[in-house]
Amino acid sequence: MDDIYITRKAEETVKKLARGFPVVAITGPRQSGKTTLARRVFGDRPYVSLENPDVREFAVRDPRGFLHRYKNGAVFDEVQRVPDIFSWLQGAVDEMNFRSGGEMGRFILTGSRQFGFMEGISQSLAGRVGELRLLPFCVPELRDSGRSADDADRALFKGFYPAVHVRDVEPEQWYNAYIVTYLERDVRSVTAVQNLSAFQTFLRLAAGRCGQIVNLSSLGAEAGVSHNTAKTWLSILEASMIVFLLRPFHKNYNKRLVKSPKLYFYDTGLACRLLGIAAPEQLALHPLRGAIFESFAVAEILKKNHNTARPAQCFFWRDSAGHEVDIVLEEGARLVPAEIKSGRTIASDFFDGLRRWGNLSGVKKGVLIYGGDESYDREEFSVVPWNEVYDAL
Repeated sequence: MDDIYITRKAEETVKKLARGFPVVAITGPRQSGKTTLARRVFGDRPYVSLENPDVREFAVRDPRGFLHRYKNGAVFDEVQRVPDIFSWLQGAVDEMNFRSGGEMGRFILTGSRQFGFMEGISQSLAGRVGELRLLPFCVPELRDSGRSADDADRALFKGFYPAVHVRDVEPEQWYNAYIVTYLERDVRSVTAVQNLSAFQTFLRLAAGRCGQIVNLSSLGAEAGVSHNTAKTWLSILEASMIVFLLRPFHKNYNKRLVKSPKLYFYDTGLACRLLGIAAPEQLALHPLRGAIFESFAVAEILKKNHNTARPAQCFFWRDSAGHEVDIVLEEGARLVPAEIKSGRTIASDFFDGLRRWGNLSGVKKGVLIYGGDESYDREEFSVVPWNEVYDAL
């Protein structure tokens, strides 16, 4: 576990899950801090890493005996390394509930969402497990720890993976190693990817389309693969929580809508590295700076949703004429539109999309997220700086 611990916003949520479910699963992209969070919150439990070959061999050879050793509970790290353990966990949990009347939070599982982890949970532990998706740091976590960057370009360039904030390592070096590890370890285990070099090219091309409407035919053609291969590879990036697709809002308000999703990266530091951006000063002048800033802002909203187990969904809205609102947060009957502008100075036309949305939807209030440092109200809109996006919506 890292010597430096930055308190996570998800701590209270994971504790709440442990009070309501016999099994808690902490999932997320590789190196997002899942193990550190589990060991911090559940430090009274034995920690068992299934990356350890001896431990894994025991769990595979004698799963009943393995679980009996930890009958009083444990943190099982990288549990997807032993896929059959999920069925045995089901039996152990059901027997435990029968004998004790139901003890919550006994087993804590960590693992990446892809490559069998969620399949094992859905097939064997449905109804018995509470899931927390843990993404890399949000801005408030870094600010509260005194490690937040003082301007947007530096924050976006450095990214939000824990390692670049708690270790003495240059972001460029760490992200290079992360890309290699992801390709060689994770993606190689997926039979759909036979050509890692072509997949890496696809990954870099995807970064170049950050903030854009997905066009699989164009993306596949440029990568030298078929439309179907591009679709499969993009789904792998989604499952790995490297990228996410923001879906279009489903109500058309008498306008013809764009139906394809937009592509974003969960982490801007990784996107910058894939784009070959070598310094914050280079990012400031890069043609994709606005798209990277937009990716950051949407990811911050998603982090808030996941950290708090918030039942809200994010969309974007765009009609066939190109009129657009970058985010529409839907939470029950509540709709909150938000525009994202990377500029540090507010211009009047920044609000055009929100005004048009208000006229069509009747939702007059909205949020403008921008690259400056001050927050204030303008007309019926809240103007929010980049470092306050997490709590903006």
